[in-house]
Amino acid sequence: MLTDERHAIILSLLNDAGIVKTQELMRVLDCSESTIRRDLDQLEKANKLKRVHGGAKRLYQLNQELSTQEKSLKNIQEKTNIGKFAASLIENDDVIFIDAGTTTLALIDSLKKGNITVVTNGIQHASILAEHHIQTILLGGKIKASTKAIVGSTSLNELKSYQFDKAFIGINGIDIEFGCTTPDPEEAAIKKLAIHQSAVSYCLADETKWNKVNFVKVCDLQDVTILTNKSRVDLTSFKEKTTIMGATS
Repeated sequence: MLTDERHAIILSLLNDAGIVKTQELMRVLDCSESTIRRDLDQLEKANKLKRVHGGAKRLYQLNQELSTQEKSLKNIQEKTNIGKFAASLIENDDVIFIDAGTTTLALIDSLKKGNITVVTNGIQHASILAEHHIQTILLGGKIKASTKAIVGSTSLNELKSYQFDKAFIGINGIDIEFGCTTPDPEEAAIKKLAIHQSAVSYCLADETKWNKVNFVKVCDLQDVTILTNKSRVDLTSFKEKTTIMGATS
């Protein structure tokens, strides 16, 4: 096998698992320990990975947050499919939390259950819910201009007063090692508290959110059920860490 081929396989395994062991690479690539060590040294010098005892780990680059307008133009069909699937999980008389975000916004258009109560920190979400004649509570607090989310101590204090049957959370990054992450500490605090206050929590994430890491951790993978366009994402390495439900069409 050519060196470039081995390097591509090593980086692919790192992308899926976050960390690889030398012994595993020897087995997968069918080559000697000295060859693997040389490959890892070369990839580390190229700033592709970080050597650790017995193997290597992936290097992470924190992702910058896009505005709501920028997000709304990306992966529209995938978000629509995930939104429809999320909406199908809502039952009559549910009290739910819908987080600010473009993927969570997509579930509102598919809501069929009218006898529900929704709490949200999304200004656009509250407006559309009201148009659908759904009983809606918009959290008070500071408006974050880029995402039109309400955040801060006022919204957190209000949120502490509520309990939910289900919470639907938007997320910016999902990683097997670092869990669910987002760029903004104030938005992370809202998401984290909503998960804590809910009997069941769902994280809505299209394929672009997987194997990404952002500044602030929201929760461990075990804390939520992830709704994703399953057929487009390799979920093998995540299956022991979380419950995953696929929304494909």
